[in-house]
Amino acid sequence: MSTQASKDLEIFDNPQPGRDYTVRIDIPEFTCLCPKTGQPDFATIQIEYVPATLCVELKSLKLYMWAFREQGAFHEAVTNEILNDMVKAVAPMFMRVRAEFNVRGGIYTTVVAEHRDPAWKAPEFVQLP
Repeated sequence: MSTQASKDLEIFDNPQPGRDYTVRIDIPEFTCLCPKTGQPDFATIQIEYVPATLCVELKSLKLYMWAFREQGAFHEAVTNEILNDMVKAVAPMFMRVRAEFNVRGGIYTTVVAEHRDPAWKAPEFVQLP
């Protein structure tokens, strides 16, 4: 195979560092392993962030997500690990990671973790008619 899973996140310079804007990324095929049974857990990962000076390169993000396929992790732990790694890589103004896990044993799990730069003030929401 020409590409391999990797926990290395590549970044690039934000093309509009003076403007607050939101990047939304949906990853519908995330998999990791249940740390108790070794069975696969499937989830949709949604990442939203307001970049400061850096953005994440999407192919490296795909390979990063792929690296979890053989990793055992509780839903709460893997969601926070993704947030921590992404914050370390791009140092955003704001970031939210939402992990919606498929049903297992009749239970759906959704974990949401957030990071906010203390110096950042969210822009006011504009309601248009």
